[in-house]
Amino acid sequence: MIIDIHGHYTTAPEPLGAWRQQQLAALDGGQAPAKDGPVITDDQICESLEPNQLRLMDERGVDVQIFSPRASFMAHHAGDFETSSAWSRHCNDLIGRVAELYPQRFAPSAMLPQSPGVETTSVIDELERCVAEHDIVAVNLNPDPSGGNWTSPPLTDQYWFPVYEKLIEYELPVMVHVSTSINPAFHTTGAHYLNADTTAVMQLLQGDLFATFPQLNMIIPHGGGAAPYHWGRFRGLAMMLDKPELEDHLLNNIYFDTCVYHQPGIDTLLEVVPHRNIMFASEMIGAVRTQDPNTGHYFDDTVRYIQAAELSQASRQAIFEDTARAVHPRLDRRLKAQGR
Repeated sequence: MIIDIHGHYTTAPEPLGAWRQQQLAALDGGQAPAKDGPVITDDQICESLEPNQLRLMDERGVDVQIFSPRASFMAHHAGDFETSSAWSRHCNDLIGRVAELYPQRFAPSAMLPQSPGVETTSVIDELERCVAEHDIVAVNLNPDPSGGNWTSPPLTDQYWFPVYEKLIEYELPVMVHVSTSINPAFHTTGAHYLNADTTAVMQLLQGDLFATFPQLNMIIPHGGGAAPYHWGRFRGLAMMLDKPELEDHLLNNIYFDTCVYHQPGIDTLLEVVPHRNIMFASEMIGAVRTQDPNTGHYFDDTVRYIQAAELSQASRQAIFEDTARAVHPRLDRRLKAQGR
């Protein structure tokens, strides 16, 4: 089985985006959108997925994908907590419907109603609702809800602890994933995403978060940003900061995905990071939607890179399936209930 741990609903039906635009316009005095959210039929959901994510999953051999709201659409910087709360609820409910329509193919992951400067206890109600109503298997956490201005404390700060406590309670891993950048110096997917991944690793290195929360599992997406490429720098900085070796300090709790869009990049990730800390992912139909003229294949067809890499069968099995099940116990139970 191939489990893709990183997918977003980037092809959501048009009424979702239209509702959001009306919500944002209402912040400037426009008419507010319907409180019940956008009207989207099951047929519209099917039409948005079957020629897109589902087609590519079938072509590439992906069995199931952990599916969450579109990351760049989270836009936690917009409006206030109430704005974010309503938007998160409607996006999460749509993901829940996807998982109900295609229970064999998609497992739901939730966004949180974060807002700059607001206490993280404010997101707990939505997290618990998504557990109860949608049986989510993971959560996305934005370390920078300001949208590129980095006004929040580091991930090791007590500010985030209420979220971590709930994640552990519900056996939910967390993917550290930013959203849209409103800072013109940082392109959203080309700079801000990768900056955030690298920043998250450094914040975790500087602190001792996992001494406080040894059961917390964090996923650093996009191959960990620059971290694997600069692993020697991080090891040296850990020594200078009197921290343990990274294998002991971080790698019992953090994992990297394979959203790296060329073979040399994947090969570097596999050479540097222990294979037990790597999980397969593609973020298909995401940041890079074009074909590589050198190969004739889409850049985000990451199955090909793992299959072409020099790996033992045990390592390939761990990357494609076993580690995802271990890190996502709610997903594992869901799959076992389906006889898989």
